[in-house]
Amino acid sequence: MGYAAYRAVDRGLSQLSTVEQIRMTKHGATLYTIQLALNLAWMPMFFVAKRPIEATVDIVGLLGINAYLTYLWGSVDRVAGWCMAPYLAWLGFATYLSAGAGYLNDWNLADKEVVKADKKL
Repeated sequence: MGYAAYRAVDRGLSQLSTVEQIRMTKHGATLYTIQLALNLAWMPMFFVAKRPIEATVDIVGLLGINAYLTYLWGSVDRVAGWCMAPYLAWLGFATYLSAGAGYLNDWNLADKEVVKADKKL
């Protein structure tokens, strides 16, 4: 993901880039920042706040933004687009897990706290 961002911005903002490539690169950089925020928000939303519905909405949005970002950056630099493919695959699987965990727990994780057993030596 980081290397894809580097390649897309490096190629897309070079002096040889067309106006359209520059526009797509800047739009992609904005989307990249948004997806970083969504990515950062998912884990505390799911594991700490125990809000599986909101976390699933977050990760579906993350998947959609990254799919579009892959298209944009793939148009600017083919290698950057292909570098995003494993991340898209992971996001698809993580979306399935997030939705599955929510569904299997009736979309309520608040009462699913795991109690740690005291170890006596």
